[in-house]
Amino acid sequence: MIRWLFVFAVIVFNSLAARVELDWDVGYVFGARDGFTFRRAIGVNGELPFPPVHVTQGDTLVINVHNSLDVPTSIHAHGLLNNGTNYYDGPDMVTQCGIPPGESFTYILETGEQFGTFWIHGHTRHQEADGFYTPLIIHSRKQPVVGYDEELLMTFEDWFTTEFAVRQAYIDSLEDIRTLT
Repeated sequence: MIRWLFVFAVIVFNSLAARVELDWDVGYVFGARDGFTFRRAIGVNGELPFPPVHVTQGDTLVINVHNSLDVPTSIHAHGLLNNGTNYYDGPDMVTQCGIPPGESFTYILETGEQFGTFWIHGHTRHQEADGFYTPLIIHSRKQPVVGYDEELLMTFEDWFTTEFAVRQAYIDSLEDIRTLT
């Protein structure tokens, strides 16, 4: 009897789950995130910042990523458990291959029992430092705790006046000078 009750509960829970599908065209955009310095950054579908992702506990999140950059890219859902999908859990060339320029890849992320606030970010060449990130909010299926007036989502970032690749080239040049002395 208990086993059938469990099976019934699993069926009901899974029937409530949705498949949330997003199409992301990852490309270069221009903006002044600090309000002063206009520079090239990485956005999605021409937006920077791009909208937060909202799903519900138990949903399957499908992100179709097309790479319009001139370098490889990949994404990572920071904080999600990747049981059975550890190939999504590392930077490119460690546990996953980067998406080549002009190519596409589909990420299928199961939220399972997790809920809360996470983030999705670029996992190649520090692309999150150039704006390629967004909050991932997994809403609980249960009623929220009462006792507050509103819920606010705030993100913070280190925004540099130059792209990561430019900063990295400068650091590399300093290391080259040190090896000569």
